[in-house]
Amino acid sequence: MAPNVFSLAQAKVYPSYTPLAIYHDDEMVDFILYGIDPDDNEMGISRLMVDQRYQGKGYGRAAMTQLLGIIRQDASLRAVYLSFEPENKKAEALYLSLGFEHTGEIEDGELVMKLML
Repeated sequence: MAPNVFSLAQAKVYPSYTPLAIYHDDEMVDFILYGIDPDDNEMGISRLMVDQRYQGKGYGRAAMTQLLGIIRQDASLRAVYLSFEPENKKAEALYLSLGFEHTGEIEDGELVMKLML
């Protein structure tokens, strides 16, 4: 997984990406990077990273739910894509519970999922 500094650099180089920091009180607990992928012009969630101290406490689900609400406001979008490492079963369970489906594709060793909007 890419470090947050790499994700921030991507957002600087590709203005279609939006970085979001998720806080609990004054503590950053989660980081998300999403936007239109310049390679395929599709909406994608490139990063969802929850600080290890806050994993399993619902922050990732809450952040994804809010992000999907933001994405759904754009009526021109038909789907959103994301990918994850195959051994990350917790991420897979989260994404499936949010309505994402496997596409059968593998990109850079990661499984690709899609949510129809």
